Amino acid sequence: MADNLPTEFDVVVIGTGLPESIIAAACARSGQRVLHVDSKNYYGGNWASFSFSGLLSWIKENQQKTDIDECEDWKKLILETEEVISLSKKDKTIEHVEDFCFGDQDSAEDVEEAGALPKLPVFGAPGAEGVAQESEEECPPVESALPEAESREPGKATGTEPASATEGHDAEITSENESSPSTALDKPTLELGKTEAAPSEISAQEPKKITYSQIVREGRRFNIDLVSKLLYSRGLLIDLLIKSNVSRYAEFKNATRILAFREGKVEQVPCSRADVFNSRQLTMVEKRMLMKFLTFCLDYEQHPDEYQDYENSTFAQFLRTRKLTPSLQHFILHSIAMVSETDCSTLEGLQATKKFLQCLGRYGNTPFLFPLYGQGEIPQCFCSCKAIVDHFGQRISANYFIVEDSYLSESVCTKVCYRQISRAVLITDQSLLNTDSEQQVSILTVPPVDPGKPAVCVIELCSSTMTCMKDTYLVHLTCPSTKTAREDLEPVVQKLFNLNPEKEAENEELEKPRVLWAVYFNMRDSSGVEKSSYDGLPSNVYVCSGPDSALGNDCAVKQAETIFQEMFPAEEFCPAPPNPEDIIYDEDEIVPEESGFSNSPETKPESATEESSSGDSAAVKKEDNEE
Repeated sequence: MADNLPTEFDVVVIGTGLPESIIAAACARSGQRVLHVDSKNYYGGNWASFSFSGLLSWIKENQQKTDIDECEDWKKLILETEEVISLSKKDKTIEHVEDFCFGDQDSAEDVEEAGALPKLPVFGAPGAEGVAQESEEECPPVESALPEAESREPGKATGTEPASATEGHDAEITSENESSPSTALDKPTLELGKTEAAPSEISAQEPKKITYSQIVREGRRFNIDLVSKLLYSRGLLIDLLIKSNVSRYAEFKNATRILAFREGKVEQVPCSRADVFNSRQLTMVEKRMLMKFLTFCLDYEQHPDEYQDYENSTFAQFLRTRKLTPSLQHFILHSIAMVSETDCSTLEGLQATKKFLQCLGRYGNTPFLFPLYGQGEIPQCFCSCKAIVDHFGQRISANYFIVEDSYLSESVCTKVCYRQISRAVLITDQSLLNTDSEQQVSILTVPPVDPGKPAVCVIELCSSTMTCMKDTYLVHLTCPSTKTAREDLEPVVQKLFNLNPEKEAENEELEKPRVLWAVYFNMRDSSGVEKSSYDGLPSNVYVCSGPDSALGNDCAVKQAETIFQEMFPAEEFCPAPPNPEDIIYDEDEIVPEESGFSNSPETKPESATEESSSGDSAAVKKEDNEE
């Protein structure tokens, strides 16, 4: 297969994470010849999503860290005057992986995932292969309007297929706003999944007993993200998806509620004006206090006299001067601004609060959207699988090379100081806060107990997000690392969940959701590393970082745009594709109508692979650019 690829490209992108995929699509849209490759047998790198069995394979792979045998045939392709910069043979971005089963772990050895696909070869073994992608410009649209698993591409690049939509929820796809139907969606619209509320008596029912074998059997109904993020409705990624028209390849669900953990209890936070005035948690005086402060935050720049004396103070200290009750200070700090109590300045806190408020009401009653089938869907929106490149390699020349940080060898990264992210993923039997509707997408910030420790972000996903099976919830916990992931996050898990289902529990334990299965791991955070920190990289090699610990995706989008503009300063970043009605052809490329073809044989690319690598065809151009 490698013999069929061209030997020269404008840009080679190594890695299929979010920033790399955005860059590949942007380059292809600008007419560059792009080769997009990844050595892994799944799509998305550390941005990937897995079925349950796929995640178990990923866990095993990262716990064992086996050596990779490599063929040495590539050395004969190096010229005498050239110096080699070796890429890493191992992915060292994941550490301290620990998984636990807390449910009824009955005999599950012979249980197989329903409809499981054949296992993919492990990269590095003899005959293992890497995946080459084309830009999304050349791939057919995904059936984003249909939630059925059968309607999606059978060769989903994560190596697993998404959960079927036929059970576990009543999701239907609509362009209407679930929470506020009067809100108009931007065009092109984002597909939003609308879920009907469950009967009110559901919250009073005893959770169904879920066994480990059931989880294994229904494993394809899980789409478990390695990195847990939400999309701000007015964030850079949503704007990019709409501008580039890539939003047609994905569908989203509103995050339905913001939660707070205060005085040992989980409670819902009023965010919008309607929430505030309908809240039973706040007194009338508190409602007026909160609305007055939030109104100030929307245009705080116009009132510098109210905050300039506190610019050197923390946001928490500033809040104490605003005549806000302790409960309101807690809500604003941890659930609206979502910032650190000790490290966030007043200006940073005001900016975060304003961003939150500006995102309210665009698509729902909270500022956040979640992509159905998981965060791993987003990189795939920008490109799809096209060709296979065997690990023996082929010499390919390019003007620019984009490399994901995990591919760089230790010799290149000797001066780099990486941060770490602590992650935990739980499968539970009920929601953190039961209400009339069991189909909730919730975000909760748990403040630190000890000063100087980071807060923990908790995102709880229901089955209608297509990320877990019916009668279960998928819970993600994330924070910047101070120790191993388990040491950082297990105390929070113990506060919120019941980890001892078989023991005689106290009354308060019975009210907590039961953890059925859990995994902890640390992930490298390479964001913010300057290119100068890497040793010996040529000027035409650019490095993309992996996921950061922030809730949104702004860092990845900014990085992709910065790298693209450095390579092609005169080109627009990720423009919308041309309207078919605006495409015209040169006269010598138009075939007489009686031939029955729109293009002559002479104008066709030499191979399908070359066509896919070149992005937009050079034979077409937009009418409004003719001048």
